[in-house]
Amino acid sequence: MIQTSTPAAAAAKPARKPLALAPAAVEARPLPGGGMLLRSPLELRPYPRCVGEWLRSWAAAAPERTFLAERDDGGDGGDGGDRGRGGQRTWRRLSYGAALAAVERIAGALLARGLDRGRPVAVLSENGIDNGLLQLAAMHAGIPVVPISPAYSLLSSDHAKLRAILEVTRPGLVYAGDGVRYAPALAVARAALPAGVELVVSARPPAGLAASAFGELLERPPDAVIAAAAARFAAVGPDTLAKILFTSGSTGTPKGVVNTQRMLCSNQQAIAQVWPFLEERPPVIVDWLPWSHTFGGNHNFNLVLRNGGTLYVDAGKPAPGAIEITAGNLREVASTIHFNVPRGYDMLLPWLESDAALRATFFRDLDLLFYAAASLPQHLWEALERLSIAATGSRVTMLSAWGSTETAPTATQVHFSIERAGVIGLPSPGTEIKLAPAGGKLELRVRGPNVTPGYWRRPEQTAAVLRDGWFHTGDQGDVDAHGNWLITGRLKNLIILNSGHNIAPEPIEEELFRAVPGAQHVMLVGNGRSFLAAIITGAASGAEIDSQLERVNAPLPHYRKVRRYHVAQELFTIENGLLTANGKLRRDTIAARFAAEIERMYVK
Repeated sequence: MIQTSTPAAAAAKPARKPLALAPAAVEARPLPGGGMLLRSPLELRPYPRCVGEWLRSWAAAAPERTFLAERDDGGDGGDGGDRGRGGQRTWRRLSYGAALAAVERIAGALLARGLDRGRPVAVLSENGIDNGLLQLAAMHAGIPVVPISPAYSLLSSDHAKLRAILEVTRPGLVYAGDGVRYAPALAVARAALPAGVELVVSARPPAGLAASAFGELLERPPDAVIAAAAARFAAVGPDTLAKILFTSGSTGTPKGVVNTQRMLCSNQQAIAQVWPFLEERPPVIVDWLPWSHTFGGNHNFNLVLRNGGTLYVDAGKPAPGAIEITAGNLREVASTIHFNVPRGYDMLLPWLESDAALRATFFRDLDLLFYAAASLPQHLWEALERLSIAATGSRVTMLSAWGSTETAPTATQVHFSIERAGVIGLPSPGTEIKLAPAGGKLELRVRGPNVTPGYWRRPEQTAAVLRDGWFHTGDQGDVDAHGNWLITGRLKNLIILNSGHNIAPEPIEEELFRAVPGAQHVMLVGNGRSFLAAIITGAASGAEIDSQLERVNAPLPHYRKVRRYHVAQELFTIENGLLTANGKLRRDTIAARFAAEIERMYVK
């Protein structure tokens, strides 16, 4: 059932037990010509044929347990609704039993509309209960879902990426939560797609566009349609196309990564085997990470569903004016795991430091802090440890993983105690990692049931990365003095100076970020030039930058020294298109935006 309520007062927390993790072990075999092959000694155990089996299982085992919760907007798109203490809107909750009933009705409605593998469901808008139900219902009926980054609808002036995605996927239904906010994007969809493609909104129909109400999908379909939906669900198997997830498109048109049911289900089974604590108590998370990206949509959403947990949808994000929403939600709901990108922790840190009530709730039930998508700067790691000790008397466990949209997403997982940021862990059960010489470095290549069969309708791009049975990730790896595997850069991000030196920018950028007071982001440039230069955002004092730059440069060889820098007044944000939704630098976009400033650094 769907309820409206505020979270109940938390029960007294029992003494924290050590986190149950699989032993750290790996089988390694040297390869002829250099490099090595790594695999987990744990055999991947059986996993369900499809995501829908998890929902059915928990609807039977815990039908009244809350699966999804979101702030109730009163059905007005965010301008009304009952409010609880402190001005926060109350929570609209969806139980596992109610979720399954809704998914089965929506699946029937989609089949009645003639949707199939060639006419998928496109989702334009942010995370929410209706969004989650629609995605699960499409996959329940063997219909692919195409979650599209909201930025392509809300922040783009020409909607070029949105139009390109719609044209390559040709959806039969396009959904947006708020019809008014998404009216321009819905108009693009109407113009780009054939007549008869249905537009569906949850609230505020767009003016001048025919759109169905989401509630119509929840109406009970005829018995014949119910039977057809049940038959379609029974036919869904490991090779059934579940999603087409698009990469960030930081260097061009986004690529549609084919995600099969096998990829999603095997990945969660592997995670559960190395993180057995997940099965000791259902996870509770407050999460902003978008379901249009693999971190939020595959890793976090599916981890909650697979383990019978509860996901509170956070309408905030790590951006000015939105981090306050996140802090309010975290002040109210005690999570057992917190997932975030490094930028998210960076923006949350001042709130945790200054707000005792937030700090107490945040750490009270927390088993784990998890970061991914980029390396967590060590100063953030240490600050979070200090806050955890202040709040609970002990250090919270911090772990990470490595993977990509093409690996659903994890290929390696940290499941052992680590003392520093940057460690990517060991291969997940069922996944093999090849460390192969490439460009003077070691490239990480992946093979396993979690690897994509390719890019949607892009055979040339598929052939470029899937070769010899391996997915060529383009990530460089190396091992530190303690035997920990680290990501040291991207092959495609290499800066090649006109001297011929190849430089991975990420380690130097991270060192400068840590060293320069107030720095928000650092990006190196210099491709085809005679030396490295940097664009730095957020730093206030040129004198401080000069002294810290001298310190960072001191141990580096001449070709890796950063000779000049530009302090940008414009921050790199998701909203201005300079960061991906997961907080990664859009390097080509940044270089184009600051082309004049970069040129001036090289003509002084």
